[in-house]
Amino acid sequence: MAQALDLKAFIVRARVLKLYRHALRIARRAPPHSRDDLRLTMRLEMDKNRYCDDRQKIRFLVSEGLQRLKVLDEMLDMQGHEYMHIYIVATCKG
Repeated sequence: MAQALDLKAFIVRARVLKLYRHALRIARRAPPHSRDDLRLTMRLEMDKNRYCDDRQKIRFLVSEGLQRLKVLDEMLDMQGHEYMHIYIVATCKG
């Protein structure tokens, strides 16, 4: 049976999952020849910190992930790839 999460852990988990879903959406905009590598890199980054339970570190990692996605999103825009703007709610940063 899965361990019950307290409210703060539940919220942090939701933010991490939101970040991952957002990353996958942005990866769809990448050129076809690099999508699989990009998804794999994103998955490996998530797996690398999968068992981290330090909330401060998780908040830092989410914040860093959002910054990296913002840069990737802007880069894809400059390259002229189809644009589907996904806004990140400021509260996601924690």
